[in-house]
Amino acid sequence: MFHSENKFPKRFFSLIRPRVLIILTGAFIAGSSAGLISHAVSASFPVSSPLNEASSWGLSFRREGARPEGNADINELKQYNAYYAEDTDEKVLYLTFDAGYENGNTPAILDALKKHGAPAAFFVVGNFIEDEPELVKRIVEEGHIVGNHTMTHPDMSAISTQESFQEELAGVEKLFQDLTGEPMIKFYRPPRGVYSISNLAMADNLGYATFFWSLAYVDWNQEQQPSREEAFSKLLPRVHPGAIVLLHSTSSTNAEILDELLTKWEEMGYSFAPLTQLTGE
Repeated sequence: MFHSENKFPKRFFSLIRPRVLIILTGAFIAGSSAGLISHAVSASFPVSSPLNEASSWGLSFRREGARPEGNADINELKQYNAYYAEDTDEKVLYLTFDAGYENGNTPAILDALKKHGAPAAFFVVGNFIEDEPELVKRIVEEGHIVGNHTMTHPDMSAISTQESFQEELAGVEKLFQDLTGEPMIKFYRPPRGVYSISNLAMADNLGYATFFWSLAYVDWNQEQQPSREEAFSKLLPRVHPGAIVLLHSTSSTNAEILDELLTKWEEMGYSFAPLTQLTGE
């Protein structure tokens, strides 16, 4: 049963606690049918949010090759069917891409994934399905997961009712089923990584698994794309067993380096698995 905002059980308090973190966040700005995505990386600062106040998913990398610490640990998130990494020593990676709009880079990303036999999950906003139906069909046909990144990419932590929360997810579900004839898997990623404890409970009540990430870099600003060297300097030392990798399919750098990046990870002993392996579905 869903708990009202003033009746959360004590276990809710464990997920929001003070910690020095590197915050990775972003904002989807609705405008033209193509849309825009902007993100920002803040300096390290203490995260100390009151219960149910919006919090941005953040990571603290303390040791090369090791899983970073997040706002909440794996076991705390698991209470709400939420994940940011797998607790494992096996060198397995879970590749995910956020897809708010398309600017010509997704086909090359799909080509690289196909070459390596690497499954991935694409978390799509509603307009991506509307504007790029053939790409969505290709993603499905090539064995990848299409996940739910909400209909309009709002701050979901500002949504206070289960009904309004469900509307943001149901709109994408309908677009996907109308296009493919198949129900959408109930995998959800909060826009910009902004969430609240009530959000995690709402998603869980709707049968959704929520996915954050344990490896990402600044790849979303198409006007300031990182160089190949800059990308590798972040993505190679920080890779770790059980990582959920977040990349953006809008990134021209990602399209250019993905084949080489996957090769380098393979040379380091890593393999790639679908998110369904992580959730046991």
